[in-house]
Amino acid sequence: MFKSKFRKSIAVGTIATALLLAACGDDESAGKKEVSAENGKPVKITFWDENAGPQRTPIWEELISRFEKENPMIDVEYVGLPKDSAKSKMDAAIAADDTPDLASVQTSWLPEFSIREALLPLDDYFADSELNGMINEGALNFNKDIVADKKLYGIPYTQNLDILWVRKDWFEEKGVKIPETWDEFYAAAEAMTDKANNRYGYTIRGGAGGSFQIQRMMYAYNGFENYLTEDGKATINDSKNVEFIEKYLSLYEDYTPKSDITNGYKEMIAGFDTGVVAMVQHNIGSFGEHKEALEEGQFQAIPLPKSEDGNYVAEGGNTIGISIFNGTDNPDEAWKFAEFLNSAASQSFWNEQVGQIPTNSDVLKEDWIQNSPHIQTAFEVYDDPNTVLYKPPFYLPEYRSILDGTVDAGIQSVMSGKASAQEFLDEWAGAIEAAQAKYSEHFGK
Repeated sequence: MFKSKFRKSIAVGTIATALLLAACGDDESAGKKEVSAENGKPVKITFWDENAGPQRTPIWEELISRFEKENPMIDVEYVGLPKDSAKSKMDAAIAADDTPDLASVQTSWLPEFSIREALLPLDDYFADSELNGMINEGALNFNKDIVADKKLYGIPYTQNLDILWVRKDWFEEKGVKIPETWDEFYAAAEAMTDKANNRYGYTIRGGAGGSFQIQRMMYAYNGFENYLTEDGKATINDSKNVEFIEKYLSLYEDYTPKSDITNGYKEMIAGFDTGVVAMVQHNIGSFGEHKEALEEGQFQAIPLPKSEDGNYVAEGGNTIGISIFNGTDNPDEAWKFAEFLNSAASQSFWNEQVGQIPTNSDVLKEDWIQNSPHIQTAFEVYDDPNTVLYKPPFYLPEYRSILDGTVDAGIQSVMSGKASAQEFLDEWAGAIEAAQAKYSEHFGK
């Protein structure tokens, strides 16, 4: 069982297509310069951001500016990738052997990228670094545990947690209790809906990325510790999950906007920030966007309801890290930048702006951590001794493609009435079990 006391574990241990084309094209300026600081010329390294946009891109640009001032012989080129296409862009770069020097990489991508030998092991660099002993040991161990060779391929700079964002002011106006249980969640979705005034109690992410939302809500409800049993059977299509999917997706149209069936992240968050929906399930990382759109006191982060067993259940490995690609001509310079991004000052700057949890223990001492209610909500979950962290099969090369393809499409099929919850979950479970069998055949796991 993966149980977590977050702070204790630390103690022990746009962006324009043109930019991308320039980074991947044949233009001489796009390639890595075969020079080094040793011959008196600056080294150029390329950094890819997997979640670029108006809120996060300026943060990276500021950090790059700070780094270049401290390291005038290293020039960092920033390339921002839109969140929904970042994985496919990196896949294409790996296939073409035209990868950047380093990138911000989601934890769930590490197993596949490592199997494809696309990433540079960072164990030796980290062992000799001042970061050793400062980065959340649990997160580091998780990153090593999910890859076949148990090496360190990513240094996590941020940790996230899925929660519910609620319009606190609306709840107060209507005298509706902010939900703590699943029954209260469904009751609130109904009570906060006022179609005559274009207000809905909730929003479902039916478009791209909906798999993440529904999976994390489903496991929070069912309380399961295991995604797969020891004999390779998925818990996805358990009767508890069928029960959940039937009730959860039945909210569509009655208590959620009709556009939910195609809404992705941006549309879902916009619905909350523009006053259309009273509740949205996302993570603490959308704090920055809510803060820009709403006034203090109008919105609040609350934990996902506990399971029937009375436990918080969250997804393990909900981190993003800095990885260095095997194809880099300048691994030392790339590591120097990776190390800088994981310093206390850089992690503090990035995470405070975005609203997520830093993994550097020094940052947890800072005032902004103690004065951020949504961060404290996350600690409420992570510090609870009974919290269960379930472990998705990130190690399966097909895992992400199953979520992006089978699951995203399946959600829409259920919402449109073309498939039942049982049919949807059986297809999802079947895809996971087939991928597990294939993996076991090759790796014996």
